[in-house]
Amino acid sequence: MKELTQRQEQILELIKSNLELKGFPPTRADIAKTFGFKSPNAAEQHLRALEKKGVISILSGASRGIVLNESHSLKNIKNNEIPIIGLVAAGQPMLALEHVEKKLNIPETMFRDNADYLLRVKGDSMIDLGIHEDDLIAVKKEKECKAGQVIVARVNDEVTVKTFSKNKEGKIILKAANSKYSDITLDPKNEDFFLEGVCLGVIKSF
Repeated sequence: MKELTQRQEQILELIKSNLELKGFPPTRADIAKTFGFKSPNAAEQHLRALEKKGVISILSGASRGIVLNESHSLKNIKNNEIPIIGLVAAGQPMLALEHVEKKLNIPETMFRDNADYLLRVKGDSMIDLGIHEDDLIAVKKEKECKAGQVIVARVNDEVTVKTFSKNKEGKIILKAANSKYSDITLDPKNEDFFLEGVCLGVIKSF
């Protein structure tokens, strides 16, 4: 099999994750929307390239007619069972048993790193980054984060999802991705701030 380009690898992983999580492959429109293509025709071209490389087969006459070939079938994908965390009560640990809604099997290769948990999003403060109410964000527990990363933080016992940065005075700025919300500015010397983890990606809710 010929080596895949980075974009082809990404589309293949999208197909695998859709099959695993939903039971059916994405449409051309789904692929175009996910990767920002101007039309489904661009998605079709990538799918045809994957077919030529022997990774998938395309069934004619079906919008979801994408079949993984044997070497890439789901039985060969190693999965991780990841807990889905719902509403977190103030002052309680993120992974407390009472916060776990259920566990979800997701492919190891779905995100750039292994997620420790999936957090169900509440509210609309990050919609401009494509993170909506009831979406699941994949979170990896980290002790440090970098400017520009989307993080899960505990601020004065309340859990929030925001983009992390710092100003010249060393204060932490938690930025929303919605013009309706103001930035949260924190002085770590005087206010409680704890990094719960870094966002690896999003599983959309439809």
